[in-house]
Amino acid sequence: MAAILTVDDSASIRHTVKIALGREGHTIGEAQDGEEGLAKADAEKYDLILVDLNMPGMDGMTMIRELRKKPLQAGVPILFLSTESDISVKREAKAAGATGWLTKPFDADQLVHIVNKVLAK
Repeated sequence: MAAILTVDDSASIRHTVKIALGREGHTIGEAQDGEEGLAKADAEKYDLILVDLNMPGMDGMTMIRELRKKPLQAGVPILFLSTESDISVKREAKAAGATGWLTKPFDADQLVHIVNKVLAK
């Protein structure tokens, strides 16, 4: 299955992602902010990265822009997980290199469905 990195300042969101996707056989790495997420993405190869938009320190938008500058992460699918649903923010995320968007709160089945769909491409 896939190696997935979840980057979110909420421990409960990281736990939900880990449980839901772990049941599908995926291996889940965790980071609590963008800086830690970049370090983990540099240290290991991930098949998919889930990123929160609003985090202290480096936010998700900045993290995506930084990831897309790196040759090894340039093609890795990145999904935003955020409470933000404004269309202009979604456009900005797409321009930064996000593959897709999942609005919080989400249920585990919805997360699994979207992740499997993105990984199948």
